[in-house]
Amino acid sequence: MSAGPVALIVPSDFGVADLYELGIPAAVFGTPQPDLADPWYELWLCGTGPRTSTTTPGFTLHSTHTMDDIVNAGTVIVSWVPDEVIEDNAPVPPDLVAALRKAHANGARIVSSCVGAYALAEAGLLDGRRATAHWMHTALLAERYPKVKIDDSMLYVDEGDVLTSAGMSAALDLCLHLVRKDLGAHVANQLARRMVVPGHRPGHLGQYVDLSIPTTDEQGLTPVLDWARARLDEPLTIEILARKAAMSPRTFYRRLQATTGTTPLRWLLNERITRAQALLESTTLPVEKIAALSGIGTANNLRHHFLRQVGTTPSDYRRTFST
Repeated sequence: MSAGPVALIVPSDFGVADLYELGIPAAVFGTPQPDLADPWYELWLCGTGPRTSTTTPGFTLHSTHTMDDIVNAGTVIVSWVPDEVIEDNAPVPPDLVAALRKAHANGARIVSSCVGAYALAEAGLLDGRRATAHWMHTALLAERYPKVKIDDSMLYVDEGDVLTSAGMSAALDLCLHLVRKDLGAHVANQLARRMVVPGHRPGHLGQYVDLSIPTTDEQGLTPVLDWARARLDEPLTIEILARKAAMSPRTFYRRLQATTGTTPLRWLLNERITRAQALLESTTLPVEKIAALSGIGTANNLRHHFLRQVGTTPSDYRRTFST
């Protein structure tokens, strides 16, 4: 787990925040899950002023900590900035910017969702880095901070000590990604199951979903994707999946990309890496066997893809998360 508490910045004298944007990290990090990991995260609600604040649509928050406490956090999450920053090109509150710089210099992991990226950019933490935000705000963000490499096609971007996400549900994907990094795939998947959301949506998935494509079980792709998950150790091609879905390969490709935001090959690779993570955590099978059972082939292939997607080697992952 990332050392230190999780500090969630909540507004007071700086303005009003969206309750949903604040509720996601509060639900993930603020609700103890002792049967999954003990201790769980410690959540601080760090107010930007007085100990009470207002959210949309009108709830009142009581912060537990102040801005001065942020420097001692292990992770800092910013999911809002005052409306004037977006609407009137007003500066991000200097106290917030200074606090983020101090926390980052002290080793904290800095995270934003949606327009919270403006605060990270103003603090200079995104200079020269890839970042994302909700697609409605990325054009202005790119114009205002030209040193930041904005990519509005991503659900979230992990740059190690600085992470950004699009708004709304993408923030939940990023929070689960943090849990996966800190506590392993099994814990993240069990938490996602309790929250009734997909266990893992990688950051490269698109922010856009074509709602004109039917997504019900009868007309959509759920049956064939479940069928494929049960056969990840077998050769699976677009042609095989399309045939199982009773579609042409072109139609299958288009529908999978429209409904999931990714391509069939990327979807398969993500599922196979997820299978490998579970096997590394729960078994003592050699890496060569895990590579075969997950459908990735050889141990070298698994190491290559695992390092690119998870950021570590299978052996190091097992040492960290093996049960």
